[in-house]
Amino acid sequence: MRFAPIVPATMAMGALAARPFLTSPDTGIDDVLGDTPEGTLPDLADIIGLHDFEWAARRYLPLENYTYYANGAAGEWSLRNNLEVFYRYNWRPRQMTDITGLPNTLNTTILGFNFSAPFYISPCARGVSAHKEGEINLVKGAAAGNILYIPSGYSSYTFQEIQAAKAEGQVVFQQMYLTGNITQDTEYIRNLEKAGTDALVLTIDSVAGSNRQRAQRFGVGSANTQFVRLTWEYYDQLREITKLSIAVKGVTSVDTAKKAVEHNVPAIVISNHGGRNLDGSPSALEILLDIHAEAPELLDQIEIWADGGVRYGGDVLKLLALGARAVGIGRPYMYANAYGVEGIEKVTKILKQELITDGGNIGLERLGDVDKTYVNWTPNQWLA
Repeated sequence: MRFAPIVPATMAMGALAARPFLTSPDTGIDDVLGDTPEGTLPDLADIIGLHDFEWAARRYLPLENYTYYANGAAGEWSLRNNLEVFYRYNWRPRQMTDITGLPNTLNTTILGFNFSAPFYISPCARGVSAHKEGEINLVKGAAAGNILYIPSGYSSYTFQEIQAAKAEGQVVFQQMYLTGNITQDTEYIRNLEKAGTDALVLTIDSVAGSNRQRAQRFGVGSANTQFVRLTWEYYDQLREITKLSIAVKGVTSVDTAKKAVEHNVPAIVISNHGGRNLDGSPSALEILLDIHAEAPELLDQIEIWADGGVRYGGDVLKLLALGARAVGIGRPYMYANAYGVEGIEKVTKILKQELITDGGNIGLERLGDVDKTYVNWTPNQWLA
């Protein structure tokens, strides 16, 4: 079988600045729901895609609250690239395959825990900016859909309150920002263990804060502004003080992924922090392309998760095709939280339906069959 070769992300990048950027596609939502009064939400039944939740949240939430979720670093080029990168690469669908069993194959494991789908709720701070129940809604919504939730270290509710809200048997990880002080960090991890946290996710790409100009304009800047000393040697120290798995989040290079393997990290999250920390940082898809080009052995050596810019089931599929075990979704769930638990549940239902629809249309008999051969990795020139 012939297929287009994987090309490094550096070859796929192009002149993005010359083209206009659309935050949301034109799917007729303004024509149908445009008369919804500002400060109110349209009926949840009228929300049909993940972009719709952002449209509704922007009209409903106080501008400062919406801005906190929506903002990115500097000129927000990385934020935009996260969204656009998926459409530089076309599918290579296959026909005349038996796809009837596909809907029953979404289940996956993440760090050995079982979930109903290969996507999860990414860490996002300040849940009460969308709803007074904040992260409690996210816990309950994740339980209803049997998907993983990873609360932020800067959640509105305490990690004790979040873990206490779990359903029986529910698995919830915890994202961590650490101080680099082993005494303080040990105490923090011990408390996370006592609260019932199932695994830890250490963010490693936020050690120097960020230049979030849109956020600063509205007074909702970065929550983490200190310079922090995090090294691989420090990671090794952390592993000695807990039996919980410690994944690392914010891997944006092949070199860092290789180091993670050397230090026996159980899982890495390929992520540029939603484009919120370093403008010009590559998207998860581009980093995975680099891994395929430079060090494909990593795909068999470590569990890889990825996040950033995912708005459709097809986006999830493309990251899975490049070897991601699980895909994180952040902003859509935060916007959907304006509707409460029902909004969280609907995001999950939409993504599951889109996964099986798009998976069927590219000819998958099982979701686990998707691989790099289902995509043409030569970038579209009109989006290059």
